[in-house]
Amino acid sequence: MSNSIQQYIHSKIEERRAENNFRSLKIKKGLIDFCSNDYLGFARDNELKKRVEDELSAHPELPLGSTGSRLLSGNSEYAEQLEAFLANFHQSETALIFNSGFDANYGLLSCLPYKGDTVIYDELVHASIHDGIKKSKASSTPFAHNNTSELEQRLNFATGLKYVVVESVYSMDGDFAPLTEIAALCKKHNAGLIVDEAHATGVFDNRGEGRVQQLGLAHQCLARIHTFGKALGAHGAVILGSKDLKNFLINYCRPFIFSTALPFASLANIKCAYQYLPLVNKNREKLFHLIQLFKENLSPIDKFKLINSDSPIQSIIVSGNGDVKNFAAQIEAAGFDARPILYPTVARGKERIRICLHSFNTEEEVIRLAKLISTL
Repeated sequence: MSNSIQQYIHSKIEERRAENNFRSLKIKKGLIDFCSNDYLGFARDNELKKRVEDELSAHPELPLGSTGSRLLSGNSEYAEQLEAFLANFHQSETALIFNSGFDANYGLLSCLPYKGDTVIYDELVHASIHDGIKKSKASSTPFAHNNTSELEQRLNFATGLKYVVVESVYSMDGDFAPLTEIAALCKKHNAGLIVDEAHATGVFDNRGEGRVQQLGLAHQCLARIHTFGKALGAHGAVILGSKDLKNFLINYCRPFIFSTALPFASLANIKCAYQYLPLVNKNREKLFHLIQLFKENLSPIDKFKLINSDSPIQSIIVSGNGDVKNFAAQIEAAGFDARPILYPTVARGKERIRICLHSFNTEEEVIRLAKLISTL
């Protein structure tokens, strides 16, 4: 590697250090988890682990590796049956499995909107959506977070085919999109509604179907994206939609076409997690009890800093990379794992401690964390 390239790499690293937002990989042990997206504890659930082991043992004929992309050697009856199961579970005509939520969002948004079309998206949507939109040839414009009046203004001036992209539960703020109002606007303006359900999957509705089905809006969406790496404790994602949309993605979506398929072990984990979801209503009930308990035990000043959310994601604004890192260090010193979210991941001045609550957290742990935050 040339010296000039090495110098460039080093300068960009030092730039991050100077801005106090240098990222590094960490392994933290012995802390109480208020950080992970394992909302229902599936990633550590022994009963689910046993179910997955039994499923693997029941199919000794299936290879360990996927051996190729779905369009070559990586497809299987097992994968297609799982997609049919997911489509039925989520009240969709079809389903198409992807290797990750990032791949699903990026793939869909990069190939579907085209030159002359318009993509209108909530300003707080995930980076994978931003990247997919940038890769497409369509025009794009954001609207202020959850502001349906501004969304309609954007729709009034949109050209070509119109797409509206939102998250049902936002990953950093933890709040809900006003999906009923947004769906009505999309119907009024003949726009396709795309909803990322990553942080709603498994958590909301009677069996964890997500916010869209909880609100009765499944048939008003052009596409829904559910990811498996959060409340389901697995990996991968699925895009739900019509048969034509599935065929379109199989033919035009590069992350699907050119990626090696998920292996059997991942598919088995997904299947078992979904079968387990209807059996863990007590987990969901406890989770929502802990959410309220956490909010009730914050001091008034910390409630003022708390972003309004009824999801497992509870974020407390602590402006400035230095201040929020110091705040997180004090929380860690008390035995809790709750991570700081720095600029540029969030807007400058919106740095925060992002607290994720789980059904496996105890009442005592939640109360202690809330009271600790109130003293910092």
